[in-house]
Amino acid sequence: MNEYKADAIKNVILLGHLGSGKTSLSESLAYTASAIDKKGSIEKKTTVSDYTPEEQTKLSSLSTGLLPLEFKGVKINILDAPGADELIGDITHSLEVANAAILVVDASSGVQVGTEKMWLEIKKRNLPAIIFLNKMDKENIKFDELLEQIRTKLGKQAVPFCLPLGKSDEFNGFADIVELKARIYDGTTSQDGEIYPEKMDKVESLRQELIETVAGSDEELLEKYFNGEELTMDEIRNGLKKSVYAGEAVPVVVGSSIKDIGALTLLHMIRQYFPTVAETLEVSGKNDKGQEVKRHYKDEEPFSAFVFKTLIDPFVGTINIMQIKSGTLTKDQEIYISSKEGTDKASQVFTLLGKQQIPMDIFHAGDICAMAKVADVKTGSSLSDKKNIIIYPQIVSPTPTMYLAIKPENKKDEDKLSNALAKLLLEDNTLEVVRNKETSQLLIGGQGTIHLGYIIEKMKNMFKVTVISEDQRIVYRETIKQTATAEGRYIKQSGGSGYYGVVVMRFEPNPSGEYEFAEEVFGGAVPRGYFPAVDKGLQETLEHGVLAGFPVIGVKGVLTDGKYHPVDSNELAFKMAASIAFKEACKSAKPTILEPIHKLEITIKDEYLGDVLGDINKRRGRVMGMEPSLPGYQKVIAEAPEAEITKYTIDLKAMTQGSGTFSREFTRYEEVPGNLIDKIIEEHKKYVEEHK
Repeated sequence: MNEYKADAIKNVILLGHLGSGKTSLSESLAYTASAIDKKGSIEKKTTVSDYTPEEQTKLSSLSTGLLPLEFKGVKINILDAPGADELIGDITHSLEVANAAILVVDASSGVQVGTEKMWLEIKKRNLPAIIFLNKMDKENIKFDELLEQIRTKLGKQAVPFCLPLGKSDEFNGFADIVELKARIYDGTTSQDGEIYPEKMDKVESLRQELIETVAGSDEELLEKYFNGEELTMDEIRNGLKKSVYAGEAVPVVVGSSIKDIGALTLLHMIRQYFPTVAETLEVSGKNDKGQEVKRHYKDEEPFSAFVFKTLIDPFVGTINIMQIKSGTLTKDQEIYISSKEGTDKASQVFTLLGKQQIPMDIFHAGDICAMAKVADVKTGSSLSDKKNIIIYPQIVSPTPTMYLAIKPENKKDEDKLSNALAKLLLEDNTLEVVRNKETSQLLIGGQGTIHLGYIIEKMKNMFKVTVISEDQRIVYRETIKQTATAEGRYIKQSGGSGYYGVVVMRFEPNPSGEYEFAEEVFGGAVPRGYFPAVDKGLQETLEHGVLAGFPVIGVKGVLTDGKYHPVDSNELAFKMAASIAFKEACKSAKPTILEPIHKLEITIKDEYLGDVLGDINKRRGRVMGMEPSLPGYQKVIAEAPEAEITKYTIDLKAMTQGSGTFSREFTRYEEVPGNLIDKIIEEHKKYVEEHK
């Protein structure tokens, strides 16, 4: 592979709904650009970018694949992103290094939920984009209706650059509205010809729309257009380039990635209408003193890079994929690593074509490359010259929306499981691993069933650890609702030194939710030296409440009186006395169970608002407020018990046809309704008994 500098590099991400054909398109582009000799297929599990066992089993991308293509003097780094929005962490990090996007739409299905979601991600970042209507060889596709749907759901900026020729199996190309030529495809090559006369009226109509878009990009062109003058082909091309750069025009092209129809045209359009990395804005970070620093995609500046993806290879080890933000990277170059606050050597530097490593002597600013076996580098790490340190901002990843409890099928695999999770955390910073001491569960948290299923499959395939999964158990708390006073006596005398401790204590609900200890002892009824023992005895007792054994919170214990013995009193006696006093007080202090309450921020389309609000009420939740989000979307802020939302990510998708998203965050504990307490106690005791 040749060397390319920033003025000849384009980093293009492929996005779309699950199953829209992104991977097939990336394969077709790679084949057309001669990056691969033989074209693979998803069904045969032979594509370049979907090479992991998990992807081949699911017949779907679960991780962003990199395909560097060389085409007419330009290097195009194709990033084939997953279609499942549960893998948003991977998608978001890949978007960070893309400077243009292709939105792949399944023409037989139209604009789907995932199409809209990915389009919003593109618009958030103002990326120049092309919409590729894939699978045009399927039956019953109505181009005009499809175009209208795109303009309605994605925006009026969508401008058709093509008109399909032939329907269903006979689809073999399109009329190029810009060049006014028919492009008939035969494999990876296309033959130019005359547009069929019966298509010319439609072509002319669409071209008029395109000319209006071009004219609007430049004042001189607009004046020329209003004066009725013809625009030259160069003016049209340059005007389109400006419009695409600015996001004022989004070309719509048609094709079939399975038949390689449209791939060659798409490569030409990427080369002609998408910006190079050199044309993108400067990037900002902070130096080791916390001061803001700017970098440009120039070889002359000090080296810096951002690691946007980490792969764990069972044979090679850790592979870090990065974009060079400034300067150059060569083999054995010494680099500063932000995540370890130290330096190391980039001993192996290469690019990736799927899983194939392609070594290079040097990588220039703006390019995407990889390195292997450098310790302590992970997704989100910044790399730089040790004399010119820069740390780029971390990408904010969504917090988990769903947790699963896992344990190894074979108890001997505990260490292997821990090792597997540690490595997977390097790859995926939307994954969370929590060891819950109270329930003895090991929890993995992620974005939903697809995400967590991928993690479990990967542990099995790569790390040879098979796990059993079960539902997350809710961590409840206990407290008291009423003030109560009780005496605790711990007296044991049977010859020799014994035990003697008597306390009188008042227990009060503490509105702060915290534990608090105080004393109001007069006249030395209990010597001060025993106060810490009373405090400690109470704290140990509160670890297991009287109802179900859940930890007790929100209690203030006040020592008011007591008795001691000059010989037999000791710390243990007063610890035990405090414990007895609390348990006795609970008989009249109205103990109850508290459950965790989570704050939810739910983003949904306007049309699903009523269903979602009604569902929140069914979950014992409260709507705290609403506010407009993106056009056509509402953000609902609510609170609900954790017990009611453990699988909310699944239910929300069902309610909103996959379009709803949410985040959750623990806020506080609240009393469980009385009618649920007995059930919670019974279930907890049963669980404890089964897991003895």
